[in-house]
Amino acid sequence: MKDSLERRCEAFARKAHDSINHQRKYTGEPYTVHLQAVADLVRRVSGSPEMIGAAWLHDVVEDTPVTLPEIQREFGEAVATLVCELTDVSRPEDGNRKVRKAIDREHLAGASPDAKTIKLADLIDNSHSIQEHSPGFAKVYMQEKRLLLEVLQAGHPHLHAMASEIVARYFEEPKQSLR
Repeated sequence: MKDSLERRCEAFARKAHDSINHQRKYTGEPYTVHLQAVADLVRRVSGSPEMIGAAWLHDVVEDTPVTLPEIQREFGEAVATLVCELTDVSRPEDGNRKVRKAIDREHLAGASPDAKTIKLADLIDNSHSIQEHSPGFAKVYMQEKRLLLEVLQAGHPHLHAMASEIVARYFEEPKQSLR
């Protein structure tokens, strides 16, 4: 059953992402399909209403014109703090992708266990999609996630185990050669 905070966060996220016609990169589905999956994973591990709300909003500051002060005004300090912890802090001028991901990983290392739980749910959902739809990019992405798992250990143990298994399985499975 959805809490009223979750319903408000969901509606806000849907409106923000729909306003820019945000779609999943590989499938063309509405981006909110990803947000729903992340929120559902957080709910399954008994995430608080604030965590589930932040799961809906976790990409809104990075991907839409919405700002953190707007999130704070609409949903309060707890949700805004989680969204802030989940928002990448690196910028293109910081360097190449490897450098930027290291900066973002360091930012997440200092995040709360609740934010790390949401990030684990995000990693789980994105990993499936990227492995299925972009095997070339998956080589880079999954290596980044292997490193990220090291700083997400304080997240929910069940989600950490799921994410760890996805990453480990990726590196253990023999890759089919291109013919």
